[in-house]
Amino acid sequence: MRRHRALIGGLLLALLGLATSASAERVTVRDKLGRMVTLRVPVQRAVLYETYELLPVTGAWDRVAGLSRYARDNDLLQAVNPDAVRAIPSVGSAMDMNAEALLRLQPDVVVTWTSDARAVRFLEARGVPVLAVYPESLAELYDVMRLQGTLFGATPKVEAVIQQMDALFAAVGAATASRSGASRKTALWLYGKPTTVAGRLNLVQDLFARMGLDNAAGALSSRNIEVSLEQILRWNPAVLFIWGSARYGAAELVANTQWRVVRAVHDRAVFKAPTWSSWSPRLAPVALWMAASAYPDAFAGTDVPERIDRFSREVYGIPYAKGSQIAH
Repeated sequence: MRRHRALIGGLLLALLGLATSASAERVTVRDKLGRMVTLRVPVQRAVLYETYELLPVTGAWDRVAGLSRYARDNDLLQAVNPDAVRAIPSVGSAMDMNAEALLRLQPDVVVTWTSDARAVRFLEARGVPVLAVYPESLAELYDVMRLQGTLFGATPKVEAVIQQMDALFAAVGAATASRSGASRKTALWLYGKPTTVAGRLNLVQDLFARMGLDNAAGALSSRNIEVSLEQILRWNPAVLFIWGSARYGAAELVANTQWRVVRAVHDRAVFKAPTWSSWSPRLAPVALWMAASAYPDAFAGTDVPERIDRFSREVYGIPYAKGSQIAH
């Protein structure tokens, strides 16, 4: 038996045995919940509650037996392959799995996130392999992407996209590299409730750093945490970004007299992100848009929509405008 190991961020991938063909390869993965899961790859029947925005990269449409209900309305999937999305059964969401529908599909693997460990144990007890993921940094996101490459036999495609993402992140970093001291801004990422913010164990922490921003909540050892408005006032961030799926926007904060004294609100430096998944290659163009919003002078010579369009065409094969949710 041949053995070797590769670290995949929060995932430990161990190739335990290789046969003469890819279909006979078995891998063991330690997921974000610390569970060891052994699979035969490439998988033939996957259920994706999360990471479905990687489907246009892996091209594994015919090997996905079920999708999160949120995938059905996902703008990227609808733009790239609407017929396939309609044809794949919905199995609820990561927060409310339709266990009966899922079990009928007899999946080789279910990919979900770490929010519902009880559902993971339920499926595991019925012999369904489950991988729970939750990238807390860009490196871990890349590892989750590489895991998808392994699951679907699409490693070269995934690696090519990671190179595209790296190139865009490098451009953002180069434009904001000089931001230090008084010229470096603090920012907050706000979730569905304006006082719920992204902490240090959130992918946003890494994202801000690559954009020349300091996370005002970076000292809090949490993925996301509710804080008081008084705390936000003490932080007094220069920039606010609002989660794309939040049911409020910049106008609501500007109209609120309590929020109006926050520097970002006073200066109208409040931006609502698109509803794009942050667990996909689209994190790179989102970072470009965020950085250009925070530091418009640093990107005065950059055609941001054109650069995002180029990324979209190279990675997904569609123009940016086809699935655009970012204001030009």
